[in-house]
Amino acid sequence: MSSLNVENILNALRAVRDPDLNRDIVSLNFIKDIKIEGKDVSFSIELTTPACPVKDEMKAQAENVVRQNIPEIGKLNVTMTAIVSKRSNMQAMPILTGAKNTIAVASGKGGVGKSTVAVNLAVSLARQGATVGLIDCDIYGPSIPLMFNINEKPQMHNQKLVPLEKYGVKVMSIGFLIDSTQAVIWRGPMASGAVKQFMTDVEWGELDYLVFDLPPGTGDIQLTLVQQIPITGAVIVTTPQEMSLTDARRGMAMFNKVNVPILGVIENMSYFISSNGERENIFDTGGGKKVAEQFKVPFLGEIPIYTKIRIGSDSGRPITDSEPDSEPAKIFQTISKNLAAQISINNLSKQSAPIEISLGTN
Repeated sequence: MSSLNVENILNALRAVRDPDLNRDIVSLNFIKDIKIEGKDVSFSIELTTPACPVKDEMKAQAENVVRQNIPEIGKLNVTMTAIVSKRSNMQAMPILTGAKNTIAVASGKGGVGKSTVAVNLAVSLARQGATVGLIDCDIYGPSIPLMFNINEKPQMHNQKLVPLEKYGVKVMSIGFLIDSTQAVIWRGPMASGAVKQFMTDVEWGELDYLVFDLPPGTGDIQLTLVQQIPITGAVIVTTPQEMSLTDARRGMAMFNKVNVPILGVIENMSYFISSNGERENIFDTGGGKKVAEQFKVPFLGEIPIYTKIRIGSDSGRPITDSEPDSEPAKIFQTISKNLAAQISINNLSKQSAPIEISLGTN
C-alpha cells in the first residue's frame, strides 16, 4: 500500500517547527494546498510574515522530512508564501482598520538615530514583500521628508489625504504640508491633534505594518497615540552609553504603564569599523543588550556607525535601498526580520481561538 497520501505528508511535516513560535508548522496551520498528482507532490507553507528570519531553512527542512518519510515521492514543489498576522485587538480599533500591525519606534532622548532606524526598518520590511506605511510623529522637527527626499505635497481623495510613496513605503509627515523653513510653534494638544489626523484623515489602505516614528521623550504625542489605537508593540532605540540608556529605561517604563508590549531594543551607533578594519567602541558597547535583559525583552540587534548610513539619510536614499547587499543594510534586514518574528509571537500569544488544521486536498 502506498504511503503517499495527505495524512502521511502532514505527519512528516510535524517534525518542522517554527523556532520563534515554538510550534510545528502543521499545528500552526502553515501548510496549504497539498496536491498529489501521481507521485508528484506540491504544497505551500504560509508564514505569518514575508520577513521570516528562518524562511529558507524551513523550506529546506520541510523538503527533507517529506522525502525521508515518503521515499516514493517524485517531484516535490514547496512554495513559501506569507499572510501577515493581525494584532488580536484590531476589531476594537475604529480607525486605521486596514493596518494589521502598528509599531511605535521610540527613544527616551534625541540624537540616537531613531528616525534613521525607523526609515530603514520600514524600507527593509517593504523590500521583503510586506506592505508598509510610516507616520512621522515628530511635529516640531520632521525629518522624514529629507530622509525620503520627498518634496511634493499629498493629494486629496474622498476628502482624505493620500500618503506619498517611495521605496515601497507609504509616508505621511507634517513636513509635507508646511514650508521647510517654517517653524511649527504649537502647544502640545495641537501637535497631538496633527498626529491624530494622520491616523483618521489619511487614506492608508491595507497595510501589514504601520510604523510610527515618535519624537523623543514621553509626552503628549506618545500618550495620544496609545490612547487612540491599540499598539501592536514598541521598539526602543538607544545608543550604548549610560546617558542614553537612562532615558531608554524611562521610555520603556512609560510603555509598560500604558500596557504596550515592548517588541525589543535596538542599539544604534554600536561600534565603528576604522579604515584599517579595527572595531572601535566609540560610545561604549553592550548597553542595549543590558537594558533589554533588565526589562526581559528581546534584543533585536546592533547597528554600527557607518558613513553611508548617514549619507543615505541626508540624501534621501536609505542604505537599505541604495546598497541592499552592503553589510549595514544586511544588519537592518536581520533586525527587521527579528522584529517581524516578535510581532508574530506577540500576535499568536494573544489569540483566543485555537488554530484549526487544514488538511488540503488530494
